[in-house]
Amino acid sequence: MTVENHIIRPISESDLDAVLQIEQDCYPHPWSFQQFLQELENPVASLLICLIEDKIVGYICYWLIAGEMQILNVATAPQLRRKGVAAQLLEQAFKRCVPADLLSAWLEVRATNQAAITLYQRHGFKQSGIRKGYYRDGEDAILMVKVFNNQQVQEIA
Repeated sequence: MTVENHIIRPISESDLDAVLQIEQDCYPHPWSFQQFLQELENPVASLLICLIEDKIVGYICYWLIAGEMQILNVATAPQLRRKGVAAQLLEQAFKRCVPADLLSAWLEVRATNQAAITLYQRHGFKQSGIRKGYYRDGEDAILMVKVFNNQQVQEIA
């Protein structure tokens, strides 16, 4: 499988079993099937999947409200990590939000997830703060922001 031959499209309910499997492979406290269903029904949420050879290999879930994108969840199947799947999903999400006058994108990432932090930095995200004890296991989250259209964003602690 190569990322060059990928398709990115909106998720449908029939995709959720495959998405849930990736979620469970990637996170110590994965989202439930019901949480994904809630996001599908949320009018401000967008969920995209990446397919390679008709197999779901990654997804992104984000909200867009008043020019701000909040990235809630990004995951790539373990066998395809560091192959560009998450990068393609991020880029497609940004493209889909540009007509909505996207001003900024925000996300939280585990302080120990250096691979994800590096990915986000490559896509223009900068650290904006730290959320102490943010995750269930007590790990801190790094708050990151990407600013579009030369907007200024104040640091949040």
